[in-house]
Amino acid sequence: MGFRIGVDVGGSFTDFAVLNEENGELSTLKVFSRPDAPGEEIVSALARMQTQGELTPSEVIRFTHGTTVGINTIIQRNGPKLALFTTKNFEDVLEIARLKIPEIHNLYSKRPEPLIPREHVFGIDERVKADGTVLKHAERNEVENAVRMTKEAGLQGIVVAFLHAYRNADNEAAVADFVRDIAPDMSVTTTSGTWPIIREYERTLTAAISGYVRPRVSHYLDRFEQTLRQHGVHVPPLITKCNGGVMGLPQARREPVQMLLSGTASGVIGAGHICKACGYMDVLTLDIGGTSADVAVLMSGHAQHGTGETVGDFSIHIPSVSVSSVGQGGGSIAWVDDLGILHVGPESAGSTPGPACYGRGGVQATITDAMVAQNLIGHGELGYGAVTVNREAARQAVKPLAEKLCASIEDTSASILEIAISAMYAEIQSLVSRFGIDQRTFQILAFGGAGPMLACFLARELDVAGVIVPPAPGVVSALGGLAADLRNDFIKTLFLDLDAASVSRLPAALSEMEKTGYQWLKDHGFTGEAHFTVSADMRYLGQSYEIETALDKRAAAQGNLKAIALAFHAEHKRLYGHCSEDTPIQLINLRLVVTGALSKPGMPEREPASKPLSPVHRLTAYFDGKPHKCPVYSRVSLAPDHIFDGPAIVIQDDTTTVVPPDFTASVDRFGNLLLTQRLTE
Repeated sequence: MGFRIGVDVGGSFTDFAVLNEENGELSTLKVFSRPDAPGEEIVSALARMQTQGELTPSEVIRFTHGTTVGINTIIQRNGPKLALFTTKNFEDVLEIARLKIPEIHNLYSKRPEPLIPREHVFGIDERVKADGTVLKHAERNEVENAVRMTKEAGLQGIVVAFLHAYRNADNEAAVADFVRDIAPDMSVTTTSGTWPIIREYERTLTAAISGYVRPRVSHYLDRFEQTLRQHGVHVPPLITKCNGGVMGLPQARREPVQMLLSGTASGVIGAGHICKACGYMDVLTLDIGGTSADVAVLMSGHAQHGTGETVGDFSIHIPSVSVSSVGQGGGSIAWVDDLGILHVGPESAGSTPGPACYGRGGVQATITDAMVAQNLIGHGELGYGAVTVNREAARQAVKPLAEKLCASIEDTSASILEIAISAMYAEIQSLVSRFGIDQRTFQILAFGGAGPMLACFLARELDVAGVIVPPAPGVVSALGGLAADLRNDFIKTLFLDLDAASVSRLPAALSEMEKTGYQWLKDHGFTGEAHFTVSADMRYLGQSYEIETALDKRAAAQGNLKAIALAFHAEHKRLYGHCSEDTPIQLINLRLVVTGALSKPGMPEREPASKPLSPVHRLTAYFDGKPHKCPVYSRVSLAPDHIFDGPAIVIQDDTTTVVPPDFTASVDRFGNLLLTQRLTE
């Protein structure tokens, strides 16, 4: 027996969830993040827990960690200078991209500059046909010349992206071997070794991103592992992945692109664990931290996955938990443009200096400051005592904006929140449209430091069924690290017409992928039962996009043409309201997900309330810009069977829950706070 630790590094705070295996108790902690020295927050938290006698490092039996080092490298563009070796005459693949502008209604919007500029792209005279046949192998002397020019340009790494490498990776592998032999100090990334998908731009871009973040991620992981050992944690750490699973450090070093969205994915997995344990199946997760608001969809308790998630200015085309992010976090800065229009975000105050009310040097008004100025938060400790809220500092930060708008501080603060909610609403509408769901039948599960503060205001606009606030909402992402399973994705591009002649290729392809999946689990030391999920990217003949369709594993293994076709027709109809059963189908990619289930923390039921609920105190707060007398309740005093009407404020160590006047709150048997909007005349 021992302790399992889950860690999530956010923009403002780093969250810890610690599970005592012996008694099942879950303890939590928040410390300020250290973007100036990534990893130091973990060391200080371990030292703090050891000093307080909560655990000794040698008792840690599993350590799961999500980091933002990779995504920050992309956003800040502070990675190494790279070269791209591509098929001769295809040097413009990153420049041409998909010929789309970022904002289709803004003719002045521009596509971001590629991570690898055109002058650092070198064409290699090689060629693989679309069927995988090698027409021409790369010559070593040509590679030597390209490496020489790479070094003369002061570049530090090479990405190899050849045409049709998803069919046959031999030429990419040969050139990568040449580079390692010629320049062993040069980092090399291949598209076939990153994510071997059809479509050259998406495959090249994903590999370029992986190569761009690799040095910083590898350095961070090396230092992180060494630091843990020095502090007595000898268990090999696990890293959370974009797909909501975990992986070991060797794979994280080889495939750093797999961990770019690990923090947001961890939050969704933690939320999914809570929902399934408590019986809430259809949920929109709302994770609001210091820099962004992240929203995902849970259907029947399971997170939805997709590809093409955005990281900074770019999309990564690997399987990821589908999360939509908008720059409306608690630290998002409010500002007035030259036309006198109020905006919120995307720039964030982060943890340094942070919102003005934190007293850490921030002077610009943020969403958190707007909440404090309306007296909605700041009535208890925030961040486990890491923050003491200064309401006057918040008001002074909002005041210059109020003067520019010729409005009161309270009205300006209300406007800041309305703008933030509006941006979240627009993003969520796009997300629910993608999955073809009716949000009115869903509930919002609010977590993160600012999620419970804003959830009811957003729920009102979305007209959802209600809001769920878990017992420890501030550390759900860290909890996700404890709840995540070993999980890996595999893909094979087949590009076949779905007919009797071609479908016979499926069983052999699937069998090969299963063997690879078993080996992956074995390499991670997993000895339990493997679980496989099969899907395929399919389309009607003539369509230019595919729909990922879940397949029955037995039907895929048998090459059951009818069952596979019916699954696609049904999914197409679910998404678009129609299907065409007489139209030929193409199967582009076969996908396999292998999962090794790991033990998870429980959600114990709580004793019903034994006495009436009493507020800690009462105060005047502003809701929608209007003053209201409202009680302040302590979360630890809430128990099942307690019910109260808004307006009210609920305080706890890791966040504050704001209950507007038109909402009613109750507590379920697991200690979740349930908030529903009351019908008005």
